[in-house]
Amino acid sequence: MGINKDQVEGRVKEAAGKVQESAGKAVGSGTQQAKGMAKKVGGAAQAAYGDVKEDINEQAKDSHKEAKDSHKDDRHEHG
Repeated sequence: MGINKDQVEGRVKEAAGKVQESAGKAVGSGTQQAKGMAKKVGGAAQAAYGDVKEDINEQAKDSHKEAKDSHKDDRHEHG
């Protein structure tokens, strides 16, 4: 299974959001805490999108390989 840009960027944003949220809590800044939470949620969503995209690509590759193998078997049976 590969890794795509959305998975990487999403997880980086999620981690940065966690740090920002924790820093906001530490200094008592509700604004920074909220911004960090929003970044964390947005990053998690982007990573999830990347995961789904990667799963679809893997399934498409598997289906293509199965179809190709099936076609090859058909030629041997009829050849």
